[in-house]
Amino acid sequence: MRHVHLPERATRPLAPSSSATDLASAISPRLAKRTVAAVVDGTLCDLSAPLPDGASVVLLSRDDPRAVELIRHDLAYVPAEAVQALWPDTKTATGPAIEDGIHYDFERDTPFTPEGLPVIEEKMHQIIAAKVPFICETWNREDARAYYEAAGKPYKLALLERDIKGRAGDNLPPERLARPVPGAAHAHHR
Repeated sequence: MRHVHLPERATRPLAPSSSATDLASAISPRLAKRTVAAVVDGTLCDLSAPLPDGASVVLLSRDDPRAVELIRHDLAYVPAEAVQALWPDTKTATGPAIEDGIHYDFERDTPFTPEGLPVIEEKMHQIIAAKVPFICETWNREDARAYYEAAGKPYKLALLERDIKGRAGDNLPPERLARPVPGAAHAHHR
């Protein structure tokens, strides 16, 4: 049994492999439904984050400003998934959260047209309606490199290489990957 510390000095016992989702569910089903992210020992995490023994945890709802950037980052994968389903040869670059939403860079031989936007939007609705669980993982740089190479993502590889250039091994931040995973256990922001 492990224990986590909640706001206002409350302590909650949890099973050793518990995540923020498990914590929210143990407190109440209503809280679990509203919770979209967590702050674990001061670090913003998604709901699949394992909770270490003795961690301080704050559960965040979708309207909490601290959760908005995480939600936007993860939601950027929906248009990317839609575009790649419709036009598989499209290469994706980045989908960063921006002040008022998300942005995504694509490369394809033919430009997008205004007529194609409703098609993309419909595909996005289908993706969201399918409720495929969305898993966010933190990988070491070598595993991230292997994943991007196998997935044919040259722009992600270039960004990864740019980030690690000039940094020593212990100074490399992990790479955070969010991706839909059929059959996974947790759905986060969809």
